[in-house]
Amino acid sequence: MIALGGVIGTGLFLGTASDLENGGPAGLLIAYCLMASLLYAVMVALGEMVSQFPIPGGQFALAGRFVSPELGFAMGVLYVYNYIIVLPAEISAAAVLITYWTPAGQVDSTCTTGICNNALWVGLMLLVVWLINVGGTKIFGEMEFWFCSIKVLTILGLIITGIIISAGGGPNHEAIGFKFWNETGGFVQYAGIAGAKGRFLGFFAVLIDAAFAFIGTEITAIAAAETASPAKNVPRAIKSVWIRLVLFYICSAFLIGILVSPSDPSLNLSSTAAKSPFVIAIKNAGINVLPSIINAALLTSAWSAGCADLFVSSRALYGLAARGQAPRVFLKTRKDGLPWVCVLFCGSFSLLSFMAASQGKAGTVFGYFSNMTAICGMISWAGILWTSIRWHKGLKVQGIDRSTLPYRAPFQPYLSYYGICICLMVIIFGGFTAFIHTFDVSSFITTYFPILLFVVLFVGYKIRYKSGIIPLAEQDFVTGSSAVMEVDEQDQVAEKSMWQKISERI
Repeated sequence: MIALGGVIGTGLFLGTASDLENGGPAGLLIAYCLMASLLYAVMVALGEMVSQFPIPGGQFALAGRFVSPELGFAMGVLYVYNYIIVLPAEISAAAVLITYWTPAGQVDSTCTTGICNNALWVGLMLLVVWLINVGGTKIFGEMEFWFCSIKVLTILGLIITGIIISAGGGPNHEAIGFKFWNETGGFVQYAGIAGAKGRFLGFFAVLIDAAFAFIGTEITAIAAAETASPAKNVPRAIKSVWIRLVLFYICSAFLIGILVSPSDPSLNLSSTAAKSPFVIAIKNAGINVLPSIINAALLTSAWSAGCADLFVSSRALYGLAARGQAPRVFLKTRKDGLPWVCVLFCGSFSLLSFMAASQGKAGTVFGYFSNMTAICGMISWAGILWTSIRWHKGLKVQGIDRSTLPYRAPFQPYLSYYGICICLMVIIFGGFTAFIHTFDVSSFITTYFPILLFVVLFVGYKIRYKSGIIPLAEQDFVTGSSAVMEVDEQDQVAEKSMWQKISERI
């Protein structure tokens, strides 16, 4: 539940607002489908490697073993940085959601009281995130389970509600159908640029936001690798979670394009009246109470994602320290095992959330942090796919038959090459919006800074330790193998009835 719900967050619930505004219903749907295909390439590639080698460190350790130590180090540090930065993004998004209830969310509002000050709400939400993480893994796990349950139920309810509203089942009995697709032709002219160029740029602008919505799914494979029987559980987790996420994301993207007009002013996250597309659709349908209920559920999703971000970043930093790639001070733990130094260090960066304190700036800050997170994720995914390509080359050179692996990823290595091409395209051109009409310095820096950081980490480690690419013939396909470690449990488990198997699947 944590792996499934932890990925579903404000990228879907709020980020789709600017996506629809920039790309139109067709641009939104195509971008999400493209990202879903990239997600599939990453998940199956990582799953093949992790099911065979469920080793501590996940994709960083695999990159260090099958490509080069400097790649593993750079990916590891960037991963910590990614989750440190995504926390302010989630809190900024929560500040946007709260304006739905406060006077600050009203058009032409001049509210100056404390309730309109985003700093108040940012501080309260950060306090919740800190307390849950300081409470330890037991409290975090319990709270995150319920948060994720709310998110999954909310998105299922929104999909059903969206179908009913589009068919005319709302209080106003207006059947929307493909009204907004017909009005726009599926696409919009990005930033007023006419013709096919403007429509293409609108679609491409959605890609980086779509990447932000999907980033973090690889946690599933890493988490599953730390359970019993990784050779059996990793492929199952990868297949099931990918199907559920694509079902949620693509269905939601399709329905949002049907329910809300791309020209709706509330989609603009830079405005004080910004709202989630789902809330806009329900409100436009004439349903009075439900928008507040849905907005509250979306707010818990921002809290949930924020808690998970701090948890993951602190544990990833502890893992780097355990492998000798971070200062030893981060190895200090409490009696119950909580890496408190890591939690405090990563939590201190969450104060960046107060950048969203200015009235009307929460959405802008969310855009900056989400762009940065998306590029970090794309670099990480490209690293996973490159590791997979090197993995397949090493198998061939050492004469290892892929049929002996617990899980074989389909369409390899071609699927990994396809995924790398998509990743590089988003990494290189993801910040093109900073050059439209006038140069946006803030957008340019926040988008491309992760690339500079990765290069510095990669080159710095290579120079410091004089490491290099590991020859294919010297790749280690033995140490930590699940074939050596795993105990065959099939003979110990009683045969299950058909109803037991169905119940377990549900």
